[in-house]
Amino acid sequence: MYEAEAEGLRALREAGVRVPGVHSVGISGNEAFIELERLDLGGPADWPALARMLAKLHRHTGPRFGWERDNWIGLAPQKNAWHDDWVGFYRDFRLIPQLERANLMKESEPLLQNLNVFFENHKPGPSLLHGDLWRGNVGFTREGPVIYDPAVYYGDREADLAMTELFGGFPREFYAVYEKEFPLHGQYQTRKHLYNFYHLLNHLNLFGSGYLSQVRKTLGFLLRAL
Repeated sequence: MYEAEAEGLRALREAGVRVPGVHSVGISGNEAFIELERLDLGGPADWPALARMLAKLHRHTGPRFGWERDNWIGLAPQKNAWHDDWVGFYRDFRLIPQLERANLMKESEPLLQNLNVFFENHKPGPSLLHGDLWRGNVGFTREGPVIYDPAVYYGDREADLAMTELFGGFPREFYAVYEKEFPLHGQYQTRKHLYNFYHLLNHLNLFGSGYLSQVRKTLGFLLRAL
């Protein structure tokens, strides 16, 4: 887990994003550890700067979708492989593992069989993603914004934007600046629910039935949108 986190942080840094530096990863006695740069997160909340930084990250693209190794989304394993088809990758490596764990495959079959409906006029490129970009994984130093605790892979940048709207969301000024820097495509307001379905399923599987109603509500919305 720590090796995957270190790899993700290094990839984000190489793409020009401010993240904690990785000092070392290893085992001491019976304990695994990751040693990171200590950051003072007492700086002003510069959301426009964060939007510009994220747009810069998303312009960093790769040749294919996916990642070279499995990693983690919170405390859950996140499967990866290289894939030429974004819809196939998202179905097979994001939705299906979570749906199987949640025992929701049967009622989700119509969604899985018709995912292409959400992408009829949207052909995303493989942008480098943070992968777990909620408000708790963002901070601000005196020098500007910093992001951490990634679950990186190459995918549709809308997946990162969608998660910023979960669990409290980001301020309006963040979205206004991002839209100016790197405008979103049409139908994002529908697709964001598809992308957040993955994270809601993950929370259901990690933290229990308190998330079940939100998962079912989102699934119902997506089925009606087909």
